[in-house]
Amino acid sequence: MGQDVHERGVEREYGRQGRAHLVWSGLMVIVAVNTVYQMNRDPNILGDRARPVIDILLLWFLGWALLAGWRRRTFVTADGIAVRGAVRTRHRGWHDIYDIRVEPRRNQRSGDSQWLTYLYGNDGRRLLLPHVDDGQLPQFGAEIDDLRETVARHRGTTWERRPDVEERIRRQSGHRKAWERATSGALLVLLAMFLVTLALVVTGRDTEPLLLLVCVPLAAFALLAALLHWRWKSQVPPPGAGFREPPPTPTAKP
Repeated sequence: MGQDVHERGVEREYGRQGRAHLVWSGLMVIVAVNTVYQMNRDPNILGDRARPVIDILLLWFLGWALLAGWRRRTFVTADGIAVRGAVRTRHRGWHDIYDIRVEPRRNQRSGDSQWLTYLYGNDGRRLLLPHVDDGQLPQFGAEIDDLRETVARHRGTTWERRPDVEERIRRQSGHRKAWERATSGALLVLLAMFLVTLALVVTGRDTEPLLLLVCVPLAAFALLAALLHWRWKSQVPPPGAGFREPPPTPTAKP
């Protein structure tokens, strides 16, 4: 459950519990360092122009992931709900909050958290509430009910469906899926270009790593993103299909 820290003006704070994240952070460091080492060990694997670019990207991603794992928190304050990320903190005032929704976590192994909690604003945008999940909170369903009651109490009104906000949520969901699918497509292109580059190196032919590993995937991402954003309505259910299930009550872990 969230911890009371009224002395800091925070009613509840949700953070990672246990030491599993330390093990995960250590594994990330080992994998990243080994990847950089393997890529720089043989000068023929990558060109002189591509190597520093990829090294910087890998190290940046590692630093961001470690910082996010250490700093990420959800705060319930007297003014609203705040989410602290790796660098910045995003805040939603009580009257800007439309709903608190629990959604299933996709492609998750059994035994880990199966549910994620999102804050939806009146503008249709959603905000993930870190560590507000069934993996961190033994009484997850009760905690979600309490959060919703807290929002209603501070806002002064109970939740009711608003078609204009639901349409904004639908639009935001469509564009979000467009970004996700464009990214997945670009990663597949990157994988294909990596295999092409590897085949060229093995056969002793000239390679253009910067073109194949950077320019081509970026071009694929831009093309896919433009197409999918234009067709955003096809990425989400039609109006009336419902974005809010009946108030979910996830089963608490024993």
